[in-house]
Amino acid sequence: MAHVLVTGGVRSGKSRYAERFLAAADAVAYVTPGYPADPNQDPEWASRVMAHRQRRPAHWRTDETLELARAVDAAHTPVLIDCLGTWVTRLLDGWQAWDAPAAEWQPRLDGEVAALTAAVARARVDIVMVTNEVGWGVVSEHRSGRIFADQLGRVNQAVAAVCDEVVLMVAGRPLRLPLSSG
Repeated sequence: MAHVLVTGGVRSGKSRYAERFLAAADAVAYVTPGYPADPNQDPEWASRVMAHRQRRPAHWRTDETLELARAVDAAHTPVLIDCLGTWVTRLLDGWQAWDAPAAEWQPRLDGEVAALTAAVARARVDIVMVTNEVGWGVVSEHRSGRIFADQLGRVNQAVAAVCDEVVLMVAGRPLRLPLSSG
């Protein structure tokens, strides 16, 4: 049983690596918190989603949900969550947090993250989670960009703390990060 966080930049190979990690499994719950694909509203997003679907084995089950902790708790097969960045975005969108004071939504996000990390910590199946590494760019001049980077950075740290392994993807190459000693 392994709990793995796969992080990296856009198009760094995160999802492919995560899929290969679980490729030998007879069944996988592919949990996606991203927006549903609608080619009429966003053809580029729909194309990305379709590419992911076509790459996955047909016997993997897809679960489109924002309730990641519940999906992990219910799992009897390995779980692949792709990705935490879209999860944070959808939660904050749903709470209309981008223009609201943090006091109105931060406790809800903290609760969601605590539930997810607790579920991962107690899971008895392989869990592989994909996320974006957002901390290497400039600080955004826009409040929404700062909120996203700050919150996803916090989520990534919390999730990494309950994982056995963190893999940083760079140009399609995995770099396994050592566990923190402190």
